Amino acid sequence: MKELHVKVQRFDPKKDPSPRFETYAVSVNDGARVLHVLHTIHDTLDPTLAYRYCCGSGQCGSCAVRVNGEPVLACMEEATDGITIAPLNLPVKQDLVVDLLPKIELIASLKPRVDCKLPTKEEIDAIKPLRDCIECLACVSICPAMDVTPFLGPTAMRQEMRLALDPRDTGDRVPDAIRDGLFTCTSCQACFKACPKKIKIPGKAIEKLRALANQRGFTLPRHREVAALIKETGRSVTRTEPTFMEQVGERIEPNGPVKATVGFFVGCMYNMRLPKTALDAIEVLRRNGIRVIIPKDQVCCGSPLIRTGQLAFIDTLKRSNIDAFQSRGIDTVMTMCAGCGSTLKNDYMTPFKVLDINQMLTMYGIEPPARLPIKATYHDPCHLMRGQDVRDEPRQLIRQVVDLVEMPSICCGSGGGVKSGVPEEAAALGKRRGEEIKKTGADIVISSCPFCEFHIASHTDKPVKNITTVLLEGYREKDRQAKKKNE
Repeated sequence: MKELHVKVQRFDPKKDPSPRFETYAVSVNDGARVLHVLHTIHDTLDPTLAYRYCCGSGQCGSCAVRVNGEPVLACMEEATDGITIAPLNLPVKQDLVVDLLPKIELIASLKPRVDCKLPTKEEIDAIKPLRDCIECLACVSICPAMDVTPFLGPTAMRQEMRLALDPRDTGDRVPDAIRDGLFTCTSCQACFKACPKKIKIPGKAIEKLRALANQRGFTLPRHREVAALIKETGRSVTRTEPTFMEQVGERIEPNGPVKATVGFFVGCMYNMRLPKTALDAIEVLRRNGIRVIIPKDQVCCGSPLIRTGQLAFIDTLKRSNIDAFQSRGIDTVMTMCAGCGSTLKNDYMTPFKVLDINQMLTMYGIEPPARLPIKATYHDPCHLMRGQDVRDEPRQLIRQVVDLVEMPSICCGSGGGVKSGVPEEAAALGKRRGEEIKKTGADIVISSCPFCEFHIASHTDKPVKNITTVLLEGYREKDRQAKKKNE
């Protein structure tokens, strides 16, 4: 047995003016789940505590709650000392019980054919990744788009795609999905990470529905313009100044001994719109013993096309990029754009290893920079934190040069084609990000994604910088101090 102290949100809308947290001390067995803690509170301390449960084995979804802010199934999440248990971010009926019905009623149902036949094995295999939903609504509770748009949400999109694949269904699911907000998903992956069944809703449902929409001519006009630009130039944005790759050679040697040799997949934004940031990164890599090879024939990774369902040109881009690095014998490719890195890791079948720059610098270690008298907050790019599971490495680097104050990891609104296709939604999410930044009292905002950096900069009065730029400022301060000392 062990004793745990937990906080539980209590709220009865009929009686209480606002939610409050109560702390309970409970004795439970080692390995006890959050549901066991709730049972213990209810049975031995407070029988008025309201919560849901049924199967107790992760199959019904009834017991979904938030633990330390993250949606989980109470029956599957191990209880630890000091946790906070709260309801899902949905209308509360009492304590941990939320009103699921309004959202569940909006999930589409099968419209059966009169002369339907059983699905083939191939059709069943296509449906399988989407049919395991237990309607816990954890994904709905954490979807940023639903906070600022009429989007029906990830589980509704999952069902639309599941029905679109079912030969027994007579519904026209593509226009239904568009009506319900198909193009408002930011591809942040929060729904996938929250899903207890790990259904890849963005990739397996939303992007597939967008591809079906594209086949029928429903792609948003701005998204079609981006696709045309990529097909014509190999890049998703136009140049506004000399590009990064025009300013560097193909092979860049480090200042000292070589720790590693990597190919650098630059990405459209750092090459065409933010070349100074990429040049800062090169200086940090050189200082830390990384030889960098930059194939000049690399092109757009294709992420803007994949996310918006425009797949006709994808294989050509993939082949061009794989050949660009493979032909030079490169076995490790480094990215500094979160979207490019996530695409190379998750949408390509590469013959080489792909690492984000934060992984690279952390793996090989960096020369300690001078500490700067700055308080910074860090914005987690969705395609880095969720798309690549890179969360700790950026923080390890940041804390070496500035004081870090955390803020909630919320999508900024720049992904999934939303910034170009649904700018008002992107602005609403960007404004919310700006509000969180203000709460931190930070002097600067740090991130590791060009789209996030570019978008957030228009929603805060604080400077927005890439991690490598801040590290370089630390190195320059270190050099200044050393020079001053030697004078």
